[in-house]
Amino acid sequence: MGDQNQIRVENRGGLSILDITGDVTSASEPFFSEAYKHPDVDGVGKIVLKFDEGAYINSGGIAVLIQLLAESRRTAQKVGITGLSEHFKKIFHMVGITRFADIYASMDEALQAME
Repeated sequence: MGDQNQIRVENRGGLSILDITGDVTSASEPFFSEAYKHPDVDGVGKIVLKFDEGAYINSGGIAVLIQLLAESRRTAQKVGITGLSEHFKKIFHMVGITRFADIYASMDEALQAME
């Protein structure tokens, strides 16, 4: 815990990848907000949230993600998530994030499914 967030944005045509490193907490909100407003994300139809292996996400971070997913739904953007540990896959299912985004086992799987 305690790792500073970084979100690198990569555009692949109509799909943007948010490559997320560091812990995801309530302090992550400005990083996600800035990335979501990035020109390569704003208005794109599909987004993949790629978490760093071993990412730590607490309840405040889950709230930040839900906020981003709500905005994505409002703008009709499809969201996929990859890089989660089995633990966080279970938590995302339990809190209902999977109603707003699909979870994929790998980046390749996410890209293939979202084409």
